[in-house]
Amino acid sequence: MKTLRDILYNVNIVAVKGSTDTAVNALNIDSRAVKPGDAFIAIRGVHADGHLFIDKAVQQGAAVVICEELPAQPADNVVYVQVSSSTTAAGVIAANFYDNPSQKVQLVGVTGTNGKTTIATLLFKLFSALGYHCGLLSTVQNQIGDKIVPSTHTTPDTIHLNALLADMVNDGCDYVFMEVSSHAIHQQRIAGLKFAGGIFSNITHDHLDYHKTFDEYIRVKKSWFDGLPATAFALTNLDDKRGNVMLQNTKAKKQSYSLRTVADFKGKILENNLTGLIMMINETEVHFRLIGEFNAYNLLAVYGAATLLGQDKARVLQALSDLSGAEGRFDYIVSPHQRIIGIVDYAHTPDALLNVLATIKNLRKGNEQVITVVGCGGDRDTAKRPVMAEVAVERSDRVILTSDNPRSEDPNEIIKQMEAGVPVHLKKKVLSITDRKEAIKTAISLANPEDIILIAGKGHEKYQEIQGVKHPFDDKQVLEEMMKMMEK
Repeated sequence: MKTLRDILYNVNIVAVKGSTDTAVNALNIDSRAVKPGDAFIAIRGVHADGHLFIDKAVQQGAAVVICEELPAQPADNVVYVQVSSSTTAAGVIAANFYDNPSQKVQLVGVTGTNGKTTIATLLFKLFSALGYHCGLLSTVQNQIGDKIVPSTHTTPDTIHLNALLADMVNDGCDYVFMEVSSHAIHQQRIAGLKFAGGIFSNITHDHLDYHKTFDEYIRVKKSWFDGLPATAFALTNLDDKRGNVMLQNTKAKKQSYSLRTVADFKGKILENNLTGLIMMINETEVHFRLIGEFNAYNLLAVYGAATLLGQDKARVLQALSDLSGAEGRFDYIVSPHQRIIGIVDYAHTPDALLNVLATIKNLRKGNEQVITVVGCGGDRDTAKRPVMAEVAVERSDRVILTSDNPRSEDPNEIIKQMEAGVPVHLKKKVLSITDRKEAIKTAISLANPEDIILIAGKGHEKYQEIQGVKHPFDDKQVLEEMMKMMEK
């Protein structure tokens, strides 16, 4: 058990009402979860202001309230701590409460629009293969060694994040690899963490429903690199035009990777087909199981990070050559008789979809059709919807627009917004089928032997969210079932 004094170390305090020797049982940012003896941190969030729930937290037994604004009528038996920023304070307090777990492991973060999951997952698999005990914090799942912990956000809230890191420390993890989302950076969910390294993959059109402008999106990503310590490394993709921007103000050791220009970690694709990639990496030729140029970048980032973490280069490349990627990232199956290739990918941004379709183009041997099934999520960036459809239709022979996770929106309206991006002369290529299962079935029925079907947008997800309810739905499972039915 910690005292309030213990957990306030390094917090920017404005005022304290009460004794800092008060014991704190647990931390909460959700007033509904508060139990007697807990500390409640009132955070001003996107959808709600925690200050409105201070009274409820006190009624449920909160011993301590941490807030930016003291209540007009504070309770007598509660200690109040006024801070300049509750979000920043929450990160520091959580780190203190759990004994600063990020200082006891080598914590490496990955940020960027695309590639975060694959890079973090590959690092986890690589270092595990090299004999280390590792932790993983990703969109697909959180992992402590072989134990899987379900994932609900790209980056958990700061309390759950530090609790998970503490579990990893207690389990003996040497390294932890985590995705660092722009939301998490902006909301200070990673405040108080010590990183051994940061990796930048790329930045493209996404999350503008949240960040409002592309410049703000870039600024948020960059702010994380600005805060990395001199003891860390900052590894960036030079082939992204904002790659160097990320390094401008960082104190960390600046390193780079590239396929197209001189860099610390230089790659060149020699072959790219369904058997994988053959690449030259810093004068060494290696065969990898992963496919596509986007994975060439992911592999370079992983190789670079592993080298910067002191690993032997030859051992790293040997271990990397045996690894598969993250679930739902260019996952493919081939039907046994007609040899139709079905690919499931998480691509949910225009750039990610473009990358996947470019990879598929390189895999084509002749006149195979490319049939793309794609939708857009509801309650998210609406500006990318017509662009997604335009990318799909310009690089596919047939396109089926369908429902993704419509959430609270009408899926038919989302599809209409996507249809607006289809050029008039290409409209004959497009079908709109709201039911996702029916859309996948139709794609298979349109396919000839050896054609390629891409199911984009959901990847690893095992559900479809409609009006607040998550219905079981797995793109890969549906694809496999439909392929078997069509081949009977």
